[in-house]
Amino acid sequence: MTIHSRPAPAFALSLLLLASGVAAAPPLPGLAANTSEVTVSGISSGAYMAVQFQVAYSSLVRGAGILAGGPYYCAKDSVNRALGNCMEPVGKEAPPSADETLKTVRQLAESGKIDPLKDLRDDRVWLLSGGQDKTVDTVVMDSLAAFYRTTLPESAIRYVKLPDAGHAMISVADPKANACDTSKPPFINRCQDFDAAGQLLSHLLGPLQPAAAPPAGEIIAFDQAPFIKGLPIDASLAKEGYAFVPTSCRGGGCRVHVAFHGCRQSAGEIGRRFVEGAGYNGWAASNRLIVLYPQTTTRNGFAFWSFKWLLNPKGCWDWWGYSGSDYHTRDGLQMHAVRAMIDGLGAPAKP
Repeated sequence: MTIHSRPAPAFALSLLLLASGVAAAPPLPGLAANTSEVTVSGISSGAYMAVQFQVAYSSLVRGAGILAGGPYYCAKDSVNRALGNCMEPVGKEAPPSADETLKTVRQLAESGKIDPLKDLRDDRVWLLSGGQDKTVDTVVMDSLAAFYRTTLPESAIRYVKLPDAGHAMISVADPKANACDTSKPPFINRCQDFDAAGQLLSHLLGPLQPAAAPPAGEIIAFDQAPFIKGLPIDASLAKEGYAFVPTSCRGGGCRVHVAFHGCRQSAGEIGRRFVEGAGYNGWAASNRLIVLYPQTTTRNGFAFWSFKWLLNPKGCWDWWGYSGSDYHTRDGLQMHAVRAMIDGLGAPAKP
């Protein structure tokens, strides 16, 4: 049987849920959010995803916060390049130069695969590289910073280097965070009073009210299936995503920030540690900001009710092509799904 002859996606999903005894999460509510000033951020594979999303949807996104990521389309459909050139370059391996990345972006924009380059020029970016990060070398982040400098004014770029930080989200919100120099699950570290979420949001959005503690709002789970063509598992997306909705945002008009977790950092791997402890929610509550936390899931070859081979054993966001050749463009399965989630938040609120 080929992939084209399997049951219709919606029917297959219903059978899968029935067989597993797991009910679908509620739908993502329309909250009449302001989707004209979307910002994004991410750590590790989530950082690469944030860069992809910002560049591909530059007419939508107004800024990006990148922790331990790298240049757009760095891997060029190759897991070997991802592991070498884009994480730990050795010898002749190197991330793409600023000019190479700029050429790629221009070509994709001219072909209509991503938004025009001009829409990127009014963005702001916040970058962080840890001196103890043994997963993504600082030289890779330097390459990303060099690309942004070809496109944005220097005042729009803030590049922070923390000598003692490992490969992790740096947060003051998780009481069980790892030591600053570690690189292990849940990949949330405490580096004294350094607040990455607060710093990046302040740079991207402008002066903010102090973070609320505890944050007044609600973490909601929602069904990710309506936002993907076919089965979520065929794009390595989890059944459920999350959003933090401040109490003040139930009436509409709030901005949206998308926070992409890293590899081995999805809810399926560490529960809600990233959603609750990455540090965004307190700032969101006091500044009328909805935080969207889309979720991946692990995938090892074939899956139940699916005839599609897909390998993503660590639940990473797709920045090297495991979900299809258009992964880095507006047509990418994950990219399109997240864009649809944002549009969903912008829909009118139901009485």
